[in-house]
Amino acid sequence: MSKTFAVYVITKHGLEIAKDIKKAIPDADLYVSKRHIDNAPEGSQLLSLPMGPTLEATWKEYDCHIHIISVGAVIRMIAKYLENKKVDPAVICVDDAAKFAICALSGHVGRGNQFTERVAQAIDAQPVITTASDSMKTLTVDILGRDLGWTLDDIDRNITKGCAEVVNENRVCFIQETGEANFWPLDKELPKGVEYGLNLDDFKAEDYAISLICSDRDIKESHPEHWDNAVIYRPKSLVLGLGCDRDCPLETIEAGIEKFLQEEKLSIKSVKAVCSVNKKADEKALLELSEKNNWPFVTYTPEELDVVEGIENPSEVVKKYVGTRSVAEAACLLQAGAKKLVMPKKAFQLEEGGKNMTMAIARIPFKSRG
Repeated sequence: MSKTFAVYVITKHGLEIAKDIKKAIPDADLYVSKRHIDNAPEGSQLLSLPMGPTLEATWKEYDCHIHIISVGAVIRMIAKYLENKKVDPAVICVDDAAKFAICALSGHVGRGNQFTERVAQAIDAQPVITTASDSMKTLTVDILGRDLGWTLDDIDRNITKGCAEVVNENRVCFIQETGEANFWPLDKELPKGVEYGLNLDDFKAEDYAISLICSDRDIKESHPEHWDNAVIYRPKSLVLGLGCDRDCPLETIEAGIEKFLQEEKLSIKSVKAVCSVNKKADEKALLELSEKNNWPFVTYTPEELDVVEGIENPSEVVKKYVGTRSVAEAACLLQAGAKKLVMPKKAFQLEEGGKNMTMAIARIPFKSRG
């Protein structure tokens, strides 16, 4: 797991600035040149000069590199390490008088703009952010909803075009089928050129420079006319209710999940959690599934599940053995806070005579804007 902040110091004034950063951001690691290391805070590490050997070791270890060094010198030093915006860490440059904190790399995906604001506040400097969407206070297409857990369906698809259309204030539609409404402050109007709605059928794709769509559905199948020229966001909106035979293999559960999501034309990227009855709390495959996908695994008592409303397939046989009329359906409804199922319980066997798994799906209800 990477650390967050590395601070590089080569001058006397730079060391004083680094001390202020360290006070405000205690977990920042300081790398200080030999000439000033004796006056550096405890725990500071020796910075090589030239800096190449140190940067070689630290480049992939930190989310953000803070250089109290000129921008030009830093760019020349880091050039050989640059790959692409998906993986490059943030780089911030601070002048020796602490007047400016400049985001030099990975402002959006690498959170450089956010880090720059934090560093500037720590040393009472002016943050310098040059990414257009941040400068113009408009939608940041490539990281929209990230703090809410949203992910891009495809990080390479239409992102650059989407950013350009929004920044240029061209006609853009934002269609939100599900997900949190506060992706943009609720007390602020959406930026100029952006039209908002809840139903894809209300928008004709050809009327807009690009579509921004927040959905857990397979838009390529349901609305191909939008898909071709759209940025798709995947909010964490789906909850899977699961049941299975004891010692059911993980392979069976994963195959069942894949099959049912495909049948329902839903994205696995929108799964927020999996849930079941508490008698399954130690089920190895369900625990492995949770850890593998970083999905919380939530269980409920039979008494909690038996009173849930919205169950479509109650079973007295299940109640006889488990203590509740429903496991998969009731669990996903309860965890999602929903009243209606997206998919009622279905059963799956990977091979004839093999172990069984059951699954139901519920969607978290979100309040819409306005």
